[in-house]
Amino acid sequence: MNTNNKKKMKNILTLVALIFGVAVFAATSFSCSKAKVKNVEENNKKEINMEGKNIKEIYFAGGCFWGTEHLFQLVRGVVDTEVGYANGRIKNPTYKQVISHTTGFAEAVKVRYDADEVNLPLLIELFFKSIDPTTIDRQGNDRGDNYRSGIYSTDPSTEAIVKTEVAKLSKNYDKPVVVETIPLKNFYKAEDYHQDYLDKNPGGYCHIPLSVFEEAKRANPLPAAKE
Repeated sequence: MNTNNKKKMKNILTLVALIFGVAVFAATSFSCSKAKVKNVEENNKKEINMEGKNIKEIYFAGGCFWGTEHLFQLVRGVVDTEVGYANGRIKNPTYKQVISHTTGFAEAVKVRYDADEVNLPLLIELFFKSIDPTTIDRQGNDRGDNYRSGIYSTDPSTEAIVKTEVAKLSKNYDKPVVVETIPLKNFYKAEDYHQDYLDKNPGGYCHIPLSVFEEAKRANPLPAAKE
């Protein structure tokens, strides 16, 4: 084989390897979307009529808010989610300001749920499974105060439940749990492109393992029909 043919063959093999690599990455880098479509559609249907429902809200900060929002969208009884910025020092922050680590905001998810269908302790338990509650200002590959973990409540009774459940779960860890359990001071909705991000971008970054999403889907099944 002459030199030109060798070069051509090398280029062809390089191109084939590149295409194969891209295909493998697309197939493995993000599996969250496989667990999500049906449940999100069901939640959207539930939003049609909330009259008479026992709707409550709670705010979770657990690293990148894309994955945390996805987690709760899978749980039966969660009727709405919204990503945003919680407990910071300025008004109407932008994403650029938040990631500058100068505003004190945490990336958080507002979760509205029907308390007659799902209870708060279950949501907190699932949240703990999606994070490392012993790391300060870090989840997965994300580092900084905006990625700290916390559960923020809007009334004293909810705060009491949060503190009780976190204290129980903390006994499962050898290291101190550093999840904030404080009242919500403020919350600003994030930019539109962050909302339902993993719906819009199925290959987007997600720090939560697929197994946790699968568990969230099964965590609150419909009650068995009475015979």
